[in-house]
Amino acid sequence: MLAVEKLQVAYGKVQALWDVTLEVPDGEIVALVGANGAGKTTLLKTVSGLLRKRSGSMTYDGEHIEEASPPDIVRHGVVHVPEGRKLFPEMTVIENLLMGAFTVPQSERPEGLERVFGVFPVLRERQKQIAGTLSGGEQQMVAIGRGLMAGPKLLMLDEPSLGLAPILVEGVFGVITEINRLGVTVLLVEQNTQHALTLAHRGFVMELGRIALSGSGSELLANSNVRKAYLGL
Repeated sequence: MLAVEKLQVAYGKVQALWDVTLEVPDGEIVALVGANGAGKTTLLKTVSGLLRKRSGSMTYDGEHIEEASPPDIVRHGVVHVPEGRKLFPEMTVIENLLMGAFTVPQSERPEGLERVFGVFPVLRERQKQIAGTLSGGEQQMVAIGRGLMAGPKLLMLDEPSLGLAPILVEGVFGVITEINRLGVTVLLVEQNTQHALTLAHRGFVMELGRIALSGSGSELLANSNVRKAYLGL
């Protein structure tokens, strides 16, 4: 589905990604893990068109998307849920959700809302509530729901468990599994390495802008270097 090959990205003169190559197969959950500053968010921003590559290629369903605009990439079916939720705090839940459907015909939006409410029943009850007054966990639901409103084939999630209480983290990862079961491919960026690799079909470890390791989720969890560096074992 998504293929990134020898991708290089820089912020001015500062190189952020070095020859990054990875694949996200159709129907899988792929985890991208690593320390802060490793380049994980930069990769997602580049795939979603918010940053431009210096060199390399990105294809989605066999089509090159390096020069596509962010709206066109969403129309292709690639949707990015950013780190920190980035909601419109003074708008209602329903208004935030509908902001995610700007590429979807108006006639299809009610069906999209029902799909989101099926995944997050509490948002049906909260739909008229101002988003900024929700709990952190509920705001994360709105952020993911807004992404689902675009009808993604590939959903890229950047640190969905960030800042959540431990009891809520389990729920977020359960939702990711459910979304995948609904037929959505997931690229998950997450510092919670244990949860992410347990969930993932396959994973990539990024260090200093490069892919350092790759393998199935279980293989990486068993890797001594991963266990020492990211699990404290």
